[in-house]
Amino acid sequence: MPKPKTPKPIADRGVKSADKASWTAAHLNVAVLVLTIGAIVLHFALMPFTWPRVMGFDLINLPLFAIVLFGGGVLVAEIIAKVLSRDFGADFLAVLAFATGVVLGEYLTASLIILMLSGGQVLEAFAMRKASSALNALADRMPTVAHRKDGEDITDIALDEIAVGDLIAIFPHDTAPVDGVVVDGHGSMDESYLTGEPYVVAKAPGASVLSGAINGDAVIVIRAERRADESRYAQIMQVMQDAEQKRPKIRRIGDQIGIWFAPFALLVAGLAWYFSGDSVRFLAVLVVATPCPLLIAIPITIMSAISMAARRGIVIRDPTVLERLPTCRTAIFDKTGTLTYGRPELVEVLPAPGHSQSDVLRFAASLERYSKHPLAVAVLAAAQSRNLALGDVGQVSEKPGQGLVGVVDGHDIAVTHRNKLVKADPAMADILPPSVSGLECAIMIDGAYGATFRFRDSPRVEGRDFVGHLGPVHHFKKIMLLSGDRESEVSHLSKLLGIDESLASQTPEQKVAIVRRETAKAPTLFMGDGINDAPALAVATVGIAFGKHSAVTAEAAGAVIPESSLQTVDELFHISTAMRTILLQSVIGGMVLSTLAMGFAAMGYISPVMGAVLQEGIDVIAIVNALRLAIRHDIQADMTGNETGD
Repeated sequence: MPKPKTPKPIADRGVKSADKASWTAAHLNVAVLVLTIGAIVLHFALMPFTWPRVMGFDLINLPLFAIVLFGGGVLVAEIIAKVLSRDFGADFLAVLAFATGVVLGEYLTASLIILMLSGGQVLEAFAMRKASSALNALADRMPTVAHRKDGEDITDIALDEIAVGDLIAIFPHDTAPVDGVVVDGHGSMDESYLTGEPYVVAKAPGASVLSGAINGDAVIVIRAERRADESRYAQIMQVMQDAEQKRPKIRRIGDQIGIWFAPFALLVAGLAWYFSGDSVRFLAVLVVATPCPLLIAIPITIMSAISMAARRGIVIRDPTVLERLPTCRTAIFDKTGTLTYGRPELVEVLPAPGHSQSDVLRFAASLERYSKHPLAVAVLAAAQSRNLALGDVGQVSEKPGQGLVGVVDGHDIAVTHRNKLVKADPAMADILPPSVSGLECAIMIDGAYGATFRFRDSPRVEGRDFVGHLGPVHHFKKIMLLSGDRESEVSHLSKLLGIDESLASQTPEQKVAIVRRETAKAPTLFMGDGINDAPALAVATVGIAFGKHSAVTAEAAGAVIPESSLQTVDELFHISTAMRTILLQSVIGGMVLSTLAMGFAAMGYISPVMGAVLQEGIDVIAIVNALRLAIRHDIQADMTGNETGD
């Protein structure tokens, strides 16, 4: 192969254009967090020594005072910006408590509030970057140049310079830059990014190639059928970007409670000051109203739940999914690899008169080497189990809705489906064997009916129990099956699992539209395992990635189940429910006790100092309750016949 010429400048892909202001703010919060921890540690390290007072100021508090000035200024500025945008949450009241602590000279308390606020900001920023990480992962899969072939010359060009009709050479282990058709070379390509399954698809002249597919060991030359920005992979990236931009903003539990508690505390403090004329009462009310159950109990409970999930092999990428999952009322599932094992088997070959099972299977398997459909793997496996020698293949073509066609040993072979045959020739309805539930395809040999293949893609053993208990136990009101597979396959699985609503032949764009529509009606869970599911995972209230084949899918999801177990998904449901219950107990219980204390403070029975001590007691109660999840080891999965524990 001739050595490529020097490439021209490469166009900017434009995916990693992160907001520099947001990035700077995130780093600043990290700096505040680290410095605050250092200041608190230094303060306690200095306590055994005697320090003088200078102008009424204890020098031992100097590290705390410094972090109050620096960290407090940064966080107060951020909270003021939130308030100006009418975003009132728990952190707004925390800033008021911080200011109160500074006025009272309680620098340790003020520093702890900075610690909790900055820690929350860092965790939130980390969680919110997950969708842009998915976009970056998508972009990283694509090449930066394409190798255009002109006669014997090969020139490296930018992707946006590819024109329809260009001949593009794909070198070994390179990624296809555009959608096209093979014109030269034989090899194989990994298209698992689209199917979510680890299938390697053979390629020969006439076979279609999808952008983003990874080439095998041989050079393949394709003719570009679309520009790079119009190819399938670019469309998936665009859908993913749209999904991120239109993602609904969901308030966390702390903010949901803080949005009413903060104004309530201010009202009580203001009324106490107004009717008593004593500003000390205003300070006392704010001190006992400090939302430490929101700032401390919530992170402790969430981290405990994340740890419990990790012990069961569940990866929590976005902690907010643990808060949202118990609120979901609609469950939408992808099919292959999620509710099924994704390993269809050929269980029956029904040849037409004049053909043998071995002949039609050999013809079909020879052609199926060049198909990207999951059923092709089952046909090839059946041929290999019978030690059938595959024939020479040419003129391969597989267009959506048209089936797979090609020439095998001089015979025109087509792998298609019942509906297409009957639609083209109604008389075929009398020739074909009776239709049954499940998966099937029809084989045409030289234009005449040759055989019917029947397959079985087994649903997961626990599938029916899992689906059946979602409503009664986890309060789901609607369950849907959403798939890019054929109608017959999807409807068959729906009946087996007891799912009333299913949609087949859905593109990534259609999946996003459906998930977005359902999410607008009710909080929605979506589970999928392929890159084509990533946009839908991003727009759902909760997205769970199933399996470990796609890093992009994992980036887009809030939680990942690497071992593809529905029982593990059920355990995640119970972990999130337990977390939400304990979290609400800690937060609401703490708020109720704080409210009672606010009443006594407003009437003058509690001084600011006493209020600070009392608030610490309330905090201890809330935190001890939150720690129950950290020491808990048993989570009971309630699917029929399944019970787990540590």
